[in-house]
Amino acid sequence: MPGWTIERLAPCEWERLRAVRLRSLADAPDAFGTTFAQDEARPLEQWSARLADPDGATFIAIADGEDVGLATGRQYEDHEGSAGLFGMWVAPSHRGRGIGGALVDAVVAWARARGSGRVLLDVADANAPAIALYESKGFQPTGVTGTLPAPREHITEHQRSLDL
Repeated sequence: MPGWTIERLAPCEWERLRAVRLRSLADAPDAFGTTFAQDEARPLEQWSARLADPDGATFIAIADGEDVGLATGRQYEDHEGSAGLFGMWVAPSHRGRGIGGALVDAVVAWARARGSGRVLLDVADANAPAIALYESKGFQPTGVTGTLPAPREHITEHQRSLDL
């Protein structure tokens, strides 16, 4: 049995979401579509609204009484019938324990349960550990590439897909 659990956050748990999201942005500022400053300034009511969205689900990993990982699933914009995996992060102190894989599995199970035909994600080209994780879960490159929004447009990324 692993030394951690995965839970889906409820709207009333928005403070946990905000705290772990800010930790993820501080740890890996070049891995996400928003910056620490943007999310820190986000109005507090938007955090609970995000968790209340019926087209999304946010999962958190807990180990040793601490929130140590995060992943969100929601409708992938402009891709009818596709879910997206967003905001994937595991605390450096807890990497290599299977937590990332369990968070991916939680989002995939959520997408499957809602009838999505595939899960899409974007990953930085230089993030070899994340790419290896996604490959191990069956995600394949789609050929779609891009960059992160300003001020990190120098970070190139590519899209991956998992058919369900």
